[in-house]
Amino acid sequence: MNERITNQTVCFQHPFELAGVEGENPAGTYTVETIEEPICGLSFTAYRRVSTTITLVSRQLGVASRQVASIEPADLEAALRRDAVRAALDVPVRADTPGRSWAHS
Repeated sequence: MNERITNQTVCFQHPFELAGVEGENPAGTYTVETIEEPICGLSFTAYRRVSTTITLVSRQLGVASRQVASIEPADLEAALRRDAVRAALDVPVRADTPGRSWAHS
């Protein structure tokens, strides 16, 4: 069997949660790995997803260690969309006026 492995880097600007993964994960860059296998018997090349995992910072050992968690691609996309919306709503605060945003100047 010829598996196809795809690695993707995703970046979260804010802490995030993923379905099936306990707790909140810190903002940062993460590696997502998808493994697919060929579907036999077709007249064209096609693949079926076998697994998708994300490498996270270990909760027990911190940044010195990593843990790999199985995830659903739709849950990852939803978390990335939530992060993008949250990032779009972030308004920079002027350094010379505590509490006032650029939008109110």
